[in-house]
Amino acid sequence: MDIAITKMSSKGQIVIPAEMRGDMHEGDKLVVIKAGNQLILKSISEFGKKLEEDLEFAKRTEKAWKEYDQGKSKSMSFDEFLKKAKKW
Repeated sequence: MDIAITKMSSKGQIVIPAEMRGDMHEGDKLVVIKAGNQLILKSISEFGKKLEEDLEFAKRTEKAWKEYDQGKSKSMSFDEFLKKAKKW
């Protein structure tokens, strides 16, 4: 197991030490998993396109629930909803 020390900025950014990056490159997408007091970083390419789509759907769903809770939602028919959902 390799160990390195880094720190978090005031914006929540961290630097992955060069010796730990392996084949990671600027712009690569990473999945961050919180398990107790541990953060696990994994390349999204390991999970495939489906996981990326699922994560995007989860973000949109969370945003929609927040808007609903704030009274910002609007009522629509099932057909209207399907038309809108196809655009996503």
